[in-house]
Amino acid sequence: MARYTGPTTRLSRREGVNLMLKPIRDLSGKMPLEREYKNYPPGMHIWRRSKTSEYGIRLREKQKVKRYYGVLEKQFQRYFKMAERSKDNTGIELLRLLERRLDNVVYKTRFIAGRRGARQAIAHGHVTVNGRKVDIASYLVNAGDKIAIRKSDRSEKYARAQMQLLEGVSEPRPQSWLSADPEKLEATVVALPERDDVLIPVEEQLIVEFCSR
Repeated sequence: MARYTGPTTRLSRREGVNLMLKPIRDLSGKMPLEREYKNYPPGMHIWRRSKTSEYGIRLREKQKVKRYYGVLEKQFQRYFKMAERSKDNTGIELLRLLERRLDNVVYKTRFIAGRRGARQAIAHGHVTVNGRKVDIASYLVNAGDKIAIRKSDRSEKYARAQMQLLEGVSEPRPQSWLSADPEKLEATVVALPERDDVLIPVEEQLIVEFCSR
């Protein structure tokens, strides 16, 4: 399973927005973007950089979405082609597909702290979909699917320890398209996600323009 293993806070600094890659730390007041002396992109000689080009603006929107959902370029292009085949708006459909990823759903149910943690929990077999173990983080959920932590002492203990870490953390906010039961460690996909369910500021039309060039 290919994944990014480098520093995550650096990614948020590069995009200029809190990507919530470390949800507990990022809301503790230690996020560099909240500090004036480090509220700038990483790298040397930042003050010498020229104005961002039209190409660069569109590239940054694409990179922001990729890094927020934790997908690599090849995966992202696959989602874009799926969105292009849809009859709906390509940009909105792209975001909806990314929202439907199982690791994103587990993260937004607040059973596991962080999207990277959710991906690890899925890979280790802690998550079931409709009663069956699913260990593929990119699995796309559908309306009516039931997501749950596996019925085992090991899995439930792990999930409850993760939920304790999230006490007092406001993100991610409860989602209208997900109905979660923290006591039973179960959640139901009430409906497919919509554009308003994306929690970061993004201009999806710029992504479509970049990928269609």
